[in-house]
Amino acid sequence: MERSKKPAAIPVSPIVPSAQVSISSDNSRVSAILPSGESIEVLLYGATIISWKSAHAKENLFLSSKAHLDGSKAVRGGIPLVFPLFGAPKEGHATGKLPQHGFARSSRWEYLGKSSSESSSLPGNSGDSSVKLDFGLSDGILPENVRSQWPFQFSLTYSVTLSTDGLETSLAVRNTGEKNYDFQVLFHSYLRINNISQIKITGLESARFKDKVIGSDDNEPISKPLTVSSETDRVYLAVPDQTVTVFEKEDSRFEIIRDMLPDVVVWNPWEAGPKNMGDLGPDDAHQNMICVEAGSVGSWMTLEAGDTWEGGQRIKAL
Repeated sequence: MERSKKPAAIPVSPIVPSAQVSISSDNSRVSAILPSGESIEVLLYGATIISWKSAHAKENLFLSSKAHLDGSKAVRGGIPLVFPLFGAPKEGHATGKLPQHGFARSSRWEYLGKSSSESSSLPGNSGDSSVKLDFGLSDGILPENVRSQWPFQFSLTYSVTLSTDGLETSLAVRNTGEKNYDFQVLFHSYLRINNISQIKITGLESARFKDKVIGSDDNEPISKPLTVSSETDRVYLAVPDQTVTVFEKEDSRFEIIRDMLPDVVVWNPWEAGPKNMGDLGPDDAHQNMICVEAGSVGSWMTLEAGDTWEGGQRIKAL
C-alpha cells in the first residue's frame, strides 16, 4: 500500500570545513591551516611565528637555515616578539640588566587556545576564513633570574590571527602589579623576498629616522621610496602613514598596517651578516630577507598599575 503523503525529508546542514590546529608531539609548537590552504607555525619558545604560508604554499617569512629551534636561544627569522626593551640594555634604566631585545623572544609561552570565524554564510563559503591562536606570558612563569632582572608584575596576551586576507599579530600588555613601569615593544618581522636588489619600500617618506649604521640619531625625511643596496639599520620615528608597502619588481609584495605602533624599523645586515652572526644562513641570506618591523621603540611607554596597553599589525601578502 502506497502512502498518499510521505514524510518530508529532514534537512541536513552541509559539513563546513574548519581550520585545523595541532600541537607537536613534543609540545614545542602549534600549527594551524585554513580550509583554503593558508598555514602558520608558532614555536612556544618565544611565541615566535616561524612559518606563514599563503594558500598555494608560498612561504612569506624568512627563517635562517642556522636558526636555533630547540629553545636554546632566540630564533633568527620568522617574527620574534621584542619586549620590554628594544636594542641593547639602557644603563641606569629599569631594563638595564636585561638581555638585548628583552626576554619575551627567549621565554617559554603558554598556549591559551584557539578561536575561528567565518566571513560569510553565503553559498560557496569554503569554511572558516580565519583562526586565532592565543599565547600567554606572565611574571609568574618566568625563571627567577629573569624576574630579578626586571622585577615587575605583568601579563602578556599575544594573539596570532591567520586569515585568507593575511596575518595579524597583536599584543596586550597588562600591569598586574602596584608599580608603574616603562616598556617598548616590536614585532621583528623577517619577510621573505626573491632578490633584495629588486625591493623598494614606501610609506616612510615623511618620517625622520635614526641611522644606526652611520650612528646618526636624527635624519631628515627622504622623499622617495627606500631601496637597499648595503647594510641598512634604520628606526623610522612617528611614521605618519599607517601602511608601509614592500614592492618587488614594481609589484606590491607585502603591506604592513600598524595599530598603536608609531615606529618602523628596517633592517638588512647585508653580506657581513652571516659572517658576523653564527645563526644567520645561508651565506647569501641578505638576498632573500628584509626586516620591516612595526613597533613602539622611539621612546618609553609608561604603563600604570592596573592598566592595559594593546597594539598590533596586519601583514598582507600580495
